[in-house]
Amino acid sequence: MSNKTKKKMVTSQMAFSKYGSPDVTFERKWMTVIDFTKKAGNLKKLIPALPDRAYVNKDIVGPLLDALNNLIERNHRHELKTWDGCFNVRPKRGLNSMSLHSWAIAIDVNAATNGLGKQPTLSEGFVKCFTDAGFHWGGTWKRRDGMHFELSKI
Repeated sequence: MSNKTKKKMVTSQMAFSKYGSPDVTFERKWMTVIDFTKKAGNLKKLIPALPDRAYVNKDIVGPLLDALNNLIERNHRHELKTWDGCFNVRPKRGLNSMSLHSWAIAIDVNAATNGLGKQPTLSEGFVKCFTDAGFHWGGTWKRRDGMHFELSKI
């Protein structure tokens, strides 16, 4: 990844500066629930791997719904096998900085076949559905994280 790309990525410090510490106050101010059974004509019916509901940051709602609609419109919805989470307050695996999951501005999908440090298996078309909607994909990083998509700006 080039330095130019790194500068565009959201860091945990940027998330902390915008959202503050991920605690009860943060949750009341920035969090919401997406009900996938009611959004966009029942996304859960069209993409069965989605949970009924997901606890997410308000800033991810629009881009996430755009990405999911891209999956449907571009015929990649069948490639979403598992929804593996969004909100999880924790440090990045093996590092000291906080994961963007701590602010619920990142999601993991198809974790069983796209593990950290492994060769990603997601198709280029699938990935493009998310990157076109405003996400960075962890599958291109030096320490590949093919399951991980995070907002590219906040």
